Amino acid sequence: MTRLFSILTCLLFFNVMLFSQGTLRGHLYDQSSGEAILFGNVVLDGTTIGTTSDENGFFAISDIEAGTYTLTASYIGYENVSKEITIKDNRITYEKVYIAAGGVNLGVVNISAAKEQARTEVQVSKLQVTQKQIKALPSTGGDADILQYLQVVPGVITTGDQGGQLFIRGGSPVQNKILLDGMTIYNPFHSIGFYSIFETEIIKNVDVLTGGFNAYHGGRISAVVDIKTRAGNSKRLGGQISASPFMLKGLIEGPIIRLKEDAGSMSFVLTGKRGIIDQTSQVLYPYATPNDSVGLPFQFQDLYGKLTFATKNGSQFNFFGFDFSDTFSDPNIATVSWENSGGGLNFNVLPQSSSLILNGKVGFSTYDIQLLEADEKPRLSGIDEYFLGLDFNFFGNDYEFDYGLEIKSIRTDFEFTNPFGINLTQFQNTTEMAAYFLYRKAWSRLVIEPSVRFQYYASLNEPRVEPRLGLKFNATDDLRFKAAGGYYSQNLISTSNERDVVNLFTGFLSGPDASIASHEGGFASSRLQFSRHAIAGVEYDLLPGLTLNLEGYYKDFPQIIVINRNKLSPSDTDYVTESGEARGVDLSVKYDNPKWYVWATYSLGKVTRFDGEQTYATVFDRRHNSNLLVSYNLSDDGDFQISGRWNFGSGFPFTLTQGFYHNILFEDGVDTDILTENSDDVSIIFAQERNGGRLPYYHRFDLSATKKFQITKNINLEAVASITNVYNRQNIFYFDRVRYERVDQLPIIPSLGLKFNF
Repeated sequence: MTRLFSILTCLLFFNVMLFSQGTLRGHLYDQSSGEAILFGNVVLDGTTIGTTSDENGFFAISDIEAGTYTLTASYIGYENVSKEITIKDNRITYEKVYIAAGGVNLGVVNISAAKEQARTEVQVSKLQVTQKQIKALPSTGGDADILQYLQVVPGVITTGDQGGQLFIRGGSPVQNKILLDGMTIYNPFHSIGFYSIFETEIIKNVDVLTGGFNAYHGGRISAVVDIKTRAGNSKRLGGQISASPFMLKGLIEGPIIRLKEDAGSMSFVLTGKRGIIDQTSQVLYPYATPNDSVGLPFQFQDLYGKLTFATKNGSQFNFFGFDFSDTFSDPNIATVSWENSGGGLNFNVLPQSSSLILNGKVGFSTYDIQLLEADEKPRLSGIDEYFLGLDFNFFGNDYEFDYGLEIKSIRTDFEFTNPFGINLTQFQNTTEMAAYFLYRKAWSRLVIEPSVRFQYYASLNEPRVEPRLGLKFNATDDLRFKAAGGYYSQNLISTSNERDVVNLFTGFLSGPDASIASHEGGFASSRLQFSRHAIAGVEYDLLPGLTLNLEGYYKDFPQIIVINRNKLSPSDTDYVTESGEARGVDLSVKYDNPKWYVWATYSLGKVTRFDGEQTYATVFDRRHNSNLLVSYNLSDDGDFQISGRWNFGSGFPFTLTQGFYHNILFEDGVDTDILTENSDDVSIIFAQERNGGRLPYYHRFDLSATKKFQITKNINLEAVASITNVYNRQNIFYFDRVRYERVDQLPIIPSLGLKFNF
């Protein structure tokens, strides 16, 4: 590993000495707010040279002959802008380009940024989500949320309205990596399944990687959701205040040093929201819970702040911090509370004398959860993560070379009592080190993206080499074939009980030092979890704005480590292994224009595990899942929008009940009359076939309408009327086997939300 870091250092100094021949780079900004324009088009008039801006608004064009050119930038919904630039030999020219919102102008650029990205990037099992797309959803309680959008993504399964969890193409929640500005978020979703901890108003971009992702990401074996926030308004002070039956929210942002074309800037953004549904539900929705005195027992609070400093030459430094908390408290069930907090710095440095770009992040994230039930047995879990990462990017017109390194320190503290009264505890400090190399080359027809990740789990003394590959073939301008695959590993495991669809308590543990019983017999030779992905698909542009995407996938999980919940004595092993497979087909048809946003998806999947005795379907094995999302702008300026979403899914598996028995305590010893003795402690005899039953099918329709009232140029009032579960479908949440009572998901929930923007 030391030798590897030395190589990376040499590469850094080598690249700093490189001088591109006639290179143009710059940033594309919104003229009114200074916000970066993502995926905008940039071309040099009179040439075939052009590119698109990235998620930071950054663009780069290399190998330009010296001379004077007209640079034209365009983006749908904005006026085209042109400016004269001069390119010099052996020099890097940097330009800030500002474009103003206006009509839908494509100008001389007749190819959209999305299509150009599709042609030059592999994009297998990758979905890029913007704030505009999130807001196209029916907004439950008046607040659109990324969690609601992720539920539409093909291959993504959720457990419902309560106890929100994501299962992505056969992976359990702990096998999905959720990032916020580069920091790991261990519980991104609140107990009420409508909302995440992420504030929609400050989301800049979301990358949803459902499988086959390249070597940039590591430490998880199923999927990645990478969320990045925008900087605060660098031109003027502004904000938002909103209220709905579900929550109260506030946002304020503005410049500390105002953005100017030939100078640096500093801005801030601060957001906060607090759930109030536990109080309002007793008045507005007393029918939504069997126990009116409890109401909907969900409480949450989220805080996020960010300070951004941008230099004159386009380098940017972001300091951020967050604190998210959640409590579910029902005396009839349990009280579970958790808190996730942290902060850090991420930066993007553009050296003036080199085509190399340096990105980095450093920070920490902590997560603590506690479950209290009637038995008063301890269920506690805490995890602290400290992270340092550096990435180096070198761009050419048709290629990109990236490399980087990561160092991560993780501390886990866990205490749990299983149903047999055996206490499980773990306190452990672990260290992970990683380095990666990624190369992407695009020809007119073919795009290749080989990459490799070197992962070293220092505490376990286990090195891993994980090669990955992505390919795309542009058969025509409208038809593209793609494929990707690779090897993946992770050290983190969770305590979730796979007998339950919804888990109120999810603890986290690092790979154990103790022996692990293998499902194949004996003991496991490795203390890591592994997977292999193979994905192939096709993209077809049926019409302008209408795209079909079809992907087939296979994920092999040779080793999954789970807690031995059947541990009967202290001498039994704490952990056991399982293996598994996930396979399926995802179909997506999307139509997007200034008036309409239509997205139809269908997923056919099968997820199984083998525990050493039998192959069983996982509790999140939803064989059929489909969504239809339709959003329409009634006004040309987008101030009046209606949206609807219908979701249909087959039932989740569960283990059937075979019988019941009383736990007789034999308080009278051998004189206890077992024929007449009764006990309040009733236990369940489960069927031998694990998850052999199926719950009923799930379906639900949500509807919302949004109307914006413009008061002045920068002040408006936004009203959102919504109905969740329009036709009041009774979807099962869980079944209390002992009491023989069915508990359903939330019934019809109408709401009205108001947002004041200034």
